[in-house]
Amino acid sequence: MNQTTAAQKSSDQLPADLVSLIQAIDSLPAQYREQVSAPLQKVVEYTKRRRKILDLIQEALSQLRLDLKYLMFDLEATRRERDLYKSNLEGGL
Repeated sequence: MNQTTAAQKSSDQLPADLVSLIQAIDSLPAQYREQVSAPLQKVVEYTKRRRKILDLIQEALSQLRLDLKYLMFDLEATRRERDLYKSNLEGGL
């Protein structure tokens, strides 16, 4: 299996333009295909790495949003408790 075929198997992770480029390069004569296969593989690897990093960032942002919601809930609960204790303290005097 050559490099471009491996890239095509993971085409679900690759942009459509890159898949089209891979297909166009696959249709070239062997001598030209060999000349561009190494740079093409680098582009494919870079694109996959970029997608992986983007997915990690999106996951981290989702977790951050969830953590923020929990913190806001905790803050509101703490404020309610404070106000209740304060009113009980003032009412008891």
